[in-house]
Amino acid sequence: MRRIPLLFLSLLLIECFLPNVGMAQENYAFTVARVKYEGGGDWYSDPESLPELLSFARRETLMDVAPREEIVELASDNLYAYPYLYLTGHGNVRMSEREASRLRHYLNRGGFLHIDDNYGLDTHIRREMEKVFPEREFVELPFDHEIFHTAFDFPNGLPKVHEHDEQPAQGFGLFDDEGRLMVFYTYESDLGDGWEPQSVHEKPEDLRRDALRMGTNILVYAMMN
Repeated sequence: MRRIPLLFLSLLLIECFLPNVGMAQENYAFTVARVKYEGGGDWYSDPESLPELLSFARRETLMDVAPREEIVELASDNLYAYPYLYLTGHGNVRMSEREASRLRHYLNRGGFLHIDDNYGLDTHIRREMEKVFPEREFVELPFDHEIFHTAFDFPNGLPKVHEHDEQPAQGFGLFDDEGRLMVFYTYESDLGDGWEPQSVHEKPEDLRRDALRMGTNILVYAMMN
């Protein structure tokens, strides 16, 4: 484990890329937001996952992140108040042309999107992300990528939290022209299930801890980049 120094991280957060951060929860350096989307998919799944992750991240890294997420729609002006977006679900996702355009602008300005497949999301989210970046393709991240080694080391990549199709967990990314990871897509892993309270999915405690640690890595990486 590598603990992020409080002063260093605080300075990073002060330099947050968004001028509208005051629109988010007050008295915290930043707030994450869960994306509410159309199409019928359950964007609201694993409702306690993010509060559990944020509590863990606040305790383990001293990040000054709000303890609960906000809900944001891609067409909302509030989108730019959040440096970190989280999107999950089991089913269909639909973005209008305006939503896809706004998400593209948000990401090009320095925003970060974490897509967490809760099983059944893959076909739909890949189709919609082609609307956002038709010129870019998801690429699998190597295990030595920084996102696997920010606060905690994951030499073998993502933890496998849920069986799904019994395929190995994979982390895919979309990068900007300068090589910055804008979108991180966790596939066949289901980190959100691991973040939920242990009583919900009854995952082994060591696996749940790994899921929380990997989620913390993603938060730290997003704020450092």
